[in-house]
Amino acid sequence: MKNYAKQTELLLLWDCENSNPNGDILRDNAPRYDDIAHKALVSDVRIKRTIRDDLYDRKKQEIFVRETAHKEGGINDGKTRVADVGGKENVIDTIIDKCIDVRAFGGVFPVEKKSYNLTGSLQFKMTKSLHQVSEPMYIKGTGAFASKPKAENKTFREEYVLPYALFGTYGVVNALNSQKTKFTNDDVDEIIDSLWSGTKNLITRSKMGQLPRFLLKITYNQKGFFIGELDNRVKLHIKTATQNEIRSSKDYDIDLSEIVRLLEKHKSKIEAVEYMVDDAFEDKIAIESSWTKLELD
Repeated sequence: MKNYAKQTELLLLWDCENSNPNGDILRDNAPRYDDIAHKALVSDVRIKRTIRDDLYDRKKQEIFVRETAHKEGGINDGKTRVADVGGKENVIDTIIDKCIDVRAFGGVFPVEKKSYNLTGSLQFKMTKSLHQVSEPMYIKGTGAFASKPKAENKTFREEYVLPYALFGTYGVVNALNSQKTKFTNDDVDEIIDSLWSGTKNLITRSKMGQLPRFLLKITYNQKGFFIGELDNRVKLHIKTATQNEIRSSKDYDIDLSEIVRLLEKHKSKIEAVEYMVDDAFEDKIAIESSWTKLELD
């Protein structure tokens, strides 16, 4: 019998400084921002892309949802991608077996005149900053070249960045669904490794300044049970006059006491609590003695 994924909750705390973690195309690619709560946002699609890119680029795993070139030019559509990966027989099972992102996140697969919808075992909610954030800063500068030959002036460049934000990314592995997608406990650890490393290795001009800081993995011994909304249970003790004046991790302390209390309350349903922590955050987070350090390749 396969080691199908157990009920699991994941919480990743990560921060960014003077970067754009997730541009909003409806706002000139400015960072996603909740104007009412004054919090920065990152979509679950962006989180999954971070994981997929790391799985493919660093771990050389087959990923279904990625841009591929059509043999006659241009980019493949969904039906062609299905045919390329799934072949002609047992198409959906073949794709599941080959592609870890399908086992984790599911997908929609057009096969002939039908469309198959597979619900993923692992889902992330919309990530939000754990504190109020200053509105994105608008930066304008000059480019290196002119807009056309012999022009007198260089082109302009413009961009938006967040001065600083600490995010809480929260996800749940549904053990009731893991057998349907063949999602295993080993797959969970692969995803966690790429969530951590992928966040750190997003070294692009707009993403430079992102770092994973702390990850909590709670594995349950009971299908269908989980504490819920771990991201909302993290408390920050702010050292600045207001939340939107935070500019680095030195401007707050992290309080996980509500999560610790709930872990104790539901300990009969919990198999293991594991964690990863960045060196710079070891003194900011109180690690319980019962928690196990998560060691990944």
